[in-house]
Amino acid sequence: MSADDEALFQKGMPIRRAVLGAEYVDSSMAKADDFMMSFQRATTAIAWGWAWGDDTLPRKTRSLLNLAMLTALGRTPEIKLHVKGALNNGISVEEIKATLLHATAYCGIPAGLDAFKAAHEVLLAEGAIKPKEK
Repeated sequence: MSADDEALFQKGMPIRRAVLGAEYVDSSMAKADDFMMSFQRATTAIAWGWAWGDDTLPRKTRSLLNLAMLTALGRTPEIKLHVKGALNNGISVEEIKATLLHATAYCGIPAGLDAFKAAHEVLLAEGAIKPKEK
């Protein structure tokens, strides 16, 4: 890893921990063997140090973009992770819903349904929404 890569890793780690939660990030780092640590370092440097570390867009905007892109890609586990990150970044349930509806219009009903189910699971677990009373 070059000095530039190391600098991006160091810049990215606190951002990653703030958005995704220290417990999740620290667990991912602790579980990584030599093989997986290469990925952990790369994702921290590239996604979190380089992309999220650019101050041009606020974190709230980046979270909403991630939810839309992950819906388009059909990456349900990552949607769950980034719904929690969106909440950490101060995004409201209504903003998450509007983003997923917008993504549904462009990505299709099946992709939107998967995203809504994933988001719903996390929003319930985090107490951001209440279960429907019977």
